[in-house]
Amino acid sequence: MKAHIVTLPGDGVGTEVTAAAVAVLQGVAEHYDHHFAFEEHAIGGGAIDTFGEPLPAASLAACQRADAVLLGAVGGPKWSDPNAPVRPEQGLLALRAALGVYANLRPLQVHPALANLSPLKNEKLKDVDVLFVRELTGGAYFGAKTRSADSATDECKYTVTEIERVVRRAFELARGRRRQLTSVDKANVLETSRLWRSTVQRVAADYPDVKVEHQLVDSMAMLLLTQPSRYDVVVTENLFGDILTDEAAALAGSLGLLPSASLGNGTHGLYEPIHGSAPDIAGQGVANPVGAILSVALLLRHSLALEEEARAVEAAVHEVLQHGPRSRDLGGSAGTAAVRDAVLVALEQHACIHRAIFAGVRACG
Repeated sequence: MKAHIVTLPGDGVGTEVTAAAVAVLQGVAEHYDHHFAFEEHAIGGGAIDTFGEPLPAASLAACQRADAVLLGAVGGPKWSDPNAPVRPEQGLLALRAALGVYANLRPLQVHPALANLSPLKNEKLKDVDVLFVRELTGGAYFGAKTRSADSATDECKYTVTEIERVVRRAFELARGRRRQLTSVDKANVLETSRLWRSTVQRVAADYPDVKVEHQLVDSMAMLLLTQPSRYDVVVTENLFGDILTDEAAALAGSLGLLPSASLGNGTHGLYEPIHGSAPDIAGQGVANPVGAILSVALLLRHSLALEEEARAVEAAVHEVLQHGPRSRDLGGSAGTAAVRDAVLVALEQHACIHRAIFAGVRACG
């Protein structure tokens, strides 16, 4: 397979973890006989410094041409003035809107070897496997905004079309898993949530094989910490999804572990770890690249339809998390390069085993 992948390393540790993720993609290409062409562009704070805007036209055009986009992180203290007219996050929001990616997938699994890093007791973490589907282009983040000396407003607006498309994606994903869907809203207070709930209830009629439940967002925040293994696929609006998935990341032991995929109607997607630019450790070579590497697995699966390769990347990461080396946020001392190299070694072994099975031989040297 040939694929064109645009990388947007962004700011802070984004450059470091993106480089590790690209190395893994190059390893996949080598071991599975693919050709991936990479094209790097600017986004975020660095783009503001160089081009005066967080998403230069050249960056956006390249992303629109690509088969997939791999993003690092944006932002940092240098650009954190809330009164600044141009901010790094504006580039990310504009990119999501321009690419038409409306469903943000954030899988959460708790690795048994890392259970002690979670704030929850180990028995609560058994069999936790949740897929969050966050609506990505509507709600308060994209609504009209006003600001005066003594007041401010952020409009939260949703249309039936926006809700239905992300909910249908969630139902389809649930069909491929344990056939359970939890929809999160605030329908006892918010009109947008009442529209959300009624839309989910209508769409559910087309998926009689999927069990549906509704949870209010405040209750869900509690239940994620008390009964996390109860959930399969969780779908919710933009703001609620942003908050709940960061909360859920604590269950895994570190923000550095979790990937994400932002998808639209086709195969084109935007892939990124859920963590931020971590300016406090940027440039030290100690950032955990696992979230970015697992985002590569999602890229292979959803944009390139390379399921075997995606599973190989995930298996390689699993092996490294089990046996080490581990990065500092996971209680280890390994730097970004050491974790990357360990994943590459494990990936090579998995690819070798795959080739041996395919060739009908027993040994893999």
